[in-house]
Amino acid sequence: MEDSRKEEGLKALGAKTKYCMDYAPEVLESFVNKHPGNDYWVQFNCPEFTSLCPITGQPDFAEIRISYIPDVRMVESKSLKLYLFSFRNHGDFHEDCVNIIMKDLIKLMDPKYIEVTGYFTPRGGISIYPYANYGKPGTKYERLAEHRFMNHNLNK
Repeated sequence: MEDSRKEEGLKALGAKTKYCMDYAPEVLESFVNKHPGNDYWVQFNCPEFTSLCPITGQPDFAEIRISYIPDVRMVESKSLKLYLFSFRNHGDFHEDCVNIIMKDLIKLMDPKYIEVTGYFTPRGGISIYPYANYGKPGTKYERLAEHRFMNHNLNK
């Protein structure tokens, strides 16, 4: 286990945890997918996501759900946890947080498909649930992204 982590260049897994106090995409780490020929879902649920309102500085709370179909690389879960934690003192709107998370993960992994949803708790009597997705251009995953985008809220 330790040798394969070193071979992959992973630093966070198994190391003493160091928390970043502001947005830190550099903490994200990836490793090689052992099954790139298979289509399968990887899902993460972060029920304790926090960020700051960029106007008032008040905390915003959310559950962030990330689902993706990996290609060659996958995100390492401890680094993802540290990355999501780095939003704690970061001021951005809900929609921005969801899109930033998705774009950072695309840059890190280049997945076949990814979607990120933020279920933000009500503030002033209103809840905001931003959703963003991406499918690799020119592939069936681009069509999947279009389909899921058009139908993502039908089951609620």
